[in-house]
Amino acid sequence: MSEPSRLELLYFTRRVVVQQATAALRQIDGWIAAEERREAERRRAEERRPPPPEWWIERGLNKNNLVAVHCGDCWDPGKRRVAATREQALEALRQLVPACSRCRPDSALGFLE
Repeated sequence: MSEPSRLELLYFTRRVVVQQATAALRQIDGWIAAEERREAERRRAEERRPPPPEWWIERGLNKNNLVAVHCGDCWDPGKRRVAATREQALEALRQLVPACSRCRPDSALGFLE
C-alpha cells in the first residue's frame, strides 16, 4: 500500500475540521436555544407577577403588634410585613402605628397628625 499524498492528507484534515466544527456549532446552537427558552420563561414569569402592593404594614413578633406603615416601594419594610390597602394604612396611622421614617407613607397618604 502506498503512502497517501499530501493533497489527500489535506482533504482528510479538512473533513475532520469540518466535522468537528459542525459538532461544536450544533452544541453552541443547543446552548443558545436553551438560553432563549430560559429568557422567554423569565419574561413570562415577570409579566404574570402581580404588581407590588401600594402599602405595607409591618408586624412585630406578636402578630397583633403593628410596628410600622410603609409605602409599597420602601427599601426597608421589614421581614414580617403584610400588604395593605390605602384604607388599612390610613387606619393604622390613625391608631398611632408609626410611619416609616425612610419612605414617609404618612406624607404619601396625605395623613397629617
